[in-house]
Amino acid sequence: MRTTLRRSEALSDLAGGDVYLKLESEQLTGSFKLRGAFNALSLLTPDERARGIVASSAGNHGLGVAEAAQRLGIAATIFVPSNAPTVKKEGIARRGARVLDHASDYDDAMVKAREFAKEQNSTFVHPCLGVPLLAGQGTVASEALEQLPALQTMLVCVGGGGLLGGVGSYLLSEAPHVRVVGVQSERTDAMSRAIEAGHVVEIENLPTLADGLAGQIDDDALAIGQATLESIVTVTEDEIASAIAWLWHAEGIRAEGSGAVCVAAIRSGRLRHLTPPIVAIVSGANIDETRLQGILASKA
Repeated sequence: MRTTLRRSEALSDLAGGDVYLKLESEQLTGSFKLRGAFNALSLLTPDERARGIVASSAGNHGLGVAEAAQRLGIAATIFVPSNAPTVKKEGIARRGARVLDHASDYDDAMVKAREFAKEQNSTFVHPCLGVPLLAGQGTVASEALEQLPALQTMLVCVGGGGLLGGVGSYLLSEAPHVRVVGVQSERTDAMSRAIEAGHVVEIENLPTLADGLAGQIDDDALAIGQATLESIVTVTEDEIASAIAWLWHAEGIRAEGSGAVCVAAIRSGRLRHLTPPIVAIVSGANIDETRLQGILASKA
């Protein structure tokens, strides 16, 4: 669905210019991931559909794949980490996909999914790569530009590079004057470290509120970052928690950790150099209720 682009008065005052929130948290599965997943599955051949698909996910890609597979009549198996949010695992299962959650972390889930897809002669739907998937994610940018033709800066949450690849490549083609700034958590900073080093850098697997941004990147993802990003910043876990609480109380928006990082970056004061109008993507809303209530209580 076409999601809302809403001006935030408080963030605009803080940034010294208009800031808009692109509410992918309103998307049918609670995140932007449905865009790429549906496009990728729609382009499968009849034979590929008959053999089923396999995906690995921190949760939101799995939700998107499960929704698309259900609508298209395709059997789906989704590998997620054992610590994936319950709301995401239950949502995947509710859409008819098989959920396998015995992987130790995001990267292990991808390894297991690839092996399973090979064994079953099924199609593996990558969470962050592939032209059909990236094209689907890029519709976030095409919508934002239609809704705000004066757009000058786009803030994008960065994990494996899927959203960045779609958004960044679309803007490079259609609106090259728009600056693309990435945001990560300090515990999911694989892209930030790789860009600084000029090569892929392995990061430690640490617990984070931004579970949707967790995991390593590869050379393809680094190439996306190098081609599309003007800059990239990181935010702390406490800043993410504060942004989640602020979005709930000030804007009435439910956001998961990865969905709140762009707002966290604005509120941190480290992005005062940005040229408005600014669009900050709120990429998802799938946070467990107990975690949300715990954050709201701690930030009251």
